[in-house]
Amino acid sequence: MCGIVAYIGHRQAFPIIMKGLQRLEYRGYDSAGVALLNGDLNVYKKAGKVSDLAEFTKDKNVTGTLGMGHTRWATHGEPNDRNAHPHFSESKTFAIIHNGIIENYSPIKAELTKRGHTFNSDTDTEVLIHLIEDVYNNLHVDLEEAVRLALSEVIGAYAIVVISKKDPGKMIAARKGSPIVLGIGKDEFFVASDATPIIEYTKNVAYLNDGEVAIISDGKLTVKTIENQIKIPYVQELEMQLEMLEKGGYEHFMLKEIYEQPRSIWDSMRGRIDAKNRRLRLGGLGDYENKFINAKRVIIVACGTSWHAGLVAEYLIEDLARIPVEVEYASEFRYRNPIINEEDVVIAISQSGETADTLAAIELAKSKGATIFGVCNVVGSSIPRATHAGSYTHAGPEIGVASTKAFTAQVTVLTLLALQIARKRGTITESRFHILLNELESIPAKVEIALKSNDQIKELAERFKDARNFLYLGRGYGFPVALEGALKLKEISYIHAEGYPAAEMKHGPIALIDDQMPVVVIATKNSSYEKVVSNIQEVKARKGIIIAIVTEGDTEVRKIADFCVEIPETDELLVPLVSVIPLQLLSYHIAVMRGCNVDQPRNLAKSVTVE
Repeated sequence: MCGIVAYIGHRQAFPIIMKGLQRLEYRGYDSAGVALLNGDLNVYKKAGKVSDLAEFTKDKNVTGTLGMGHTRWATHGEPNDRNAHPHFSESKTFAIIHNGIIENYSPIKAELTKRGHTFNSDTDTEVLIHLIEDVYNNLHVDLEEAVRLALSEVIGAYAIVVISKKDPGKMIAARKGSPIVLGIGKDEFFVASDATPIIEYTKNVAYLNDGEVAIISDGKLTVKTIENQIKIPYVQELEMQLEMLEKGGYEHFMLKEIYEQPRSIWDSMRGRIDAKNRRLRLGGLGDYENKFINAKRVIIVACGTSWHAGLVAEYLIEDLARIPVEVEYASEFRYRNPIINEEDVVIAISQSGETADTLAAIELAKSKGATIFGVCNVVGSSIPRATHAGSYTHAGPEIGVASTKAFTAQVTVLTLLALQIARKRGTITESRFHILLNELESIPAKVEIALKSNDQIKELAERFKDARNFLYLGRGYGFPVALEGALKLKEISYIHAEGYPAAEMKHGPIALIDDQMPVVVIATKNSSYEKVVSNIQEVKARKGIIIAIVTEGDTEVRKIADFCVEIPETDELLVPLVSVIPLQLLSYHIAVMRGCNVDQPRNLAKSVTVE
């Protein structure tokens, strides 16, 4: 959730930290703060956005070549100045920033209170820095040892950075369950939640693993486990480009990312398919391909938009590869004592690769002997490192909190996976396989065409921006798209919206329909087209307003729908990749017209690294 960034080196830290916080603000924007060490340990923090912090610090002393910053998504304690990070220790000689949740903070706080500690916030984080100082003073150890010993008492998830006036040339970072990336420059080091604040200064990075502590001192980086074992960090080069992090002339990152989808879908296929020569190879399967081929069952675990991509994958894998599939909310998976066997394959889907619930589901499945396959966007993130095999989506950085290109990139990779396994299992004919490969190669161009409906969708947005409720309906491959369309509208416009299988409407939701209810229907030409037409007629009989997503040239739905948005014709299995485009644009334009913060919707953060 929260974003952390820190710097130690020869430059002034404050400008680097503030720019980094701006890049990390998609991870949380309830409050922001900085700590700077320049003889004194100065902490400045403010409720609100990073811009509020920038205004607050205009007349402050912000000098120093060692510092750290934080942008917060509130967990413990409401968003206000005193709960903002960084937090001081009792003596105000230690400071900390933290992403995660300390589950046993309450008994630790009670014990420290008995020892005379007083607390100025409602956060679990302040308890941790008090504990670190308590260990430092009472056990007479150095900063590194104090952090390691304190963390050995902690239950929960954390990514932390700690600095102290008593060790002015040292910075300590540690992680468990929340990401930390270390940027390695020439006589300087960067610490951050992800690579976005680092790419401008260095491409050499190392990712901390769970239970590891980084000690940066005297121009050197040392990595140890909490148990004090030395680890050799694996340094790799970032593939990310700086221009990927800029808006590139678009008003919002979300709109930029919607329009990037022809490219991001192609990048997800590039090097993996060659329709002309009937070749498909998803290299990430590696030695685990036979696990899929012989699987008795596939379980998909994911959250939010990734869960919707998982629903599409369920249809694809069962349809093409004829393997039973279950799609699970990762947040519920480990709490219901699921039955998992060694013959099962678990697919974990996450844009960030850091989703806490999905990571927990992976660990449970691994403990039962299942094979885990990851589908992620962020190279070097936790899920790729926790899985047996996997494939990156190569969608590029997604800064907008509401996922758009992540969804289509995930569906693309999952389609490739279903096709490869189906071919190996002999459950698809060569002619059908070739047709689908050709269609896949045409999808980026068809998404380009779908994006041309933008002006028409703007008009629809103007018409419906004041609606209080929306229904989204779809059948078959259109049902997950209906769910995703409803989620996008809820996330960024704050209009209540629900997605349903079209046939389920008459089992309850039809009671909501009146002449004020917009109903968005995925009504493309497919095997259930006639059934969907009947569902539209049921809505019209109750005076509902129909916005239909239809195949180019459709005439039947156009006769009964109030509004039709055309998309290019494609194979039924690939319709989600194209039909979701107008729904993304509709949610975007409605949110803009309602004056909502599109890229940073209230109460949400991009990477959900806490349970």
